[in-house]
Amino acid sequence: MTTWMLLLGAAMAGPLWILLTLWASRRVWRNARRLSARAKGREQLVELGQLAGGLAHEIKNPLSTINLNLKLLSEDLARSRSDESRRLQLRLGNVRQEADRLRETLEDFLRYAGRYELHFELVDLRRLVEELADFFAPQAEAVRVVMRKSLPDAPVMCRADANLLKQALLNLMINSAQAMTEGGELLIRVGSHRSRAQLEVIDTGRGMGPDELAKVFQVYYSTKKTGTGLGLPTTRRIVREHGGAISVQSEPGRGTRFLIALPLTGQPERREHAPAR
Repeated sequence: MTTWMLLLGAAMAGPLWILLTLWASRRVWRNARRLSARAKGREQLVELGQLAGGLAHEIKNPLSTINLNLKLLSEDLARSRSDESRRLQLRLGNVRQEADRLRETLEDFLRYAGRYELHFELVDLRRLVEELADFFAPQAEAVRVVMRKSLPDAPVMCRADANLLKQALLNLMINSAQAMTEGGELLIRVGSHRSRAQLEVIDTGRGMGPDELAKVFQVYYSTKKTGTGLGLPTTRRIVREHGGAISVQSEPGRGTRFLIALPLTGQPERREHAPAR
């Protein structure tokens, strides 16, 4: 009896193992297809980013030539004092403004979409803010913005690419200054909390409502007529490349506060990424 039961069990187990093997193989095949599709999608995104960057470079070169010739033509017309020459100068001025705006858009795009090769060094955020505040002070004074700094007595050290981090902060400072059309105060604060270094950019500008706040980091979103909509997305990408995070708080009429948190004295993982999406 026992022998027959063993033979019966073996006969039943054979098809069961075959079914289990087929089921497992199908799952593996599906996962492989899904991973392959994702990898192919990432490759396509990288390729598109490279094509877009190359196209921007190709546009930028002849655009520089166009700008130069517009400038020379404007200088030639300036030598004549006729009414027609003045009208042509005004039209040329409008064309030059649009050409300059296109150049700025291309430069912002290349900064945002390019591959970042970070060069980490030990940086005292207090010194970095001091240098950046000195650089930005004339621009702030020109729009009646009073700059203040709040720096701790002890160093706040983190591993960072100083130049890229300055660019990220400068984008926030420019954004804040532009939000204070009637003048105001701009506070740059350095601190730390637990294992994170903190950089705050606080302004007394017009502030933002919930709808605008939800879009503030979207690519090409801008409330300014001359804005490219790439400054804040570029800042977020730089912060993320440092292994950090950025957040924003704002209320209409009560100003805006950007907070950057970075690993404190820690070496973030060195990474190269395709353009963020």
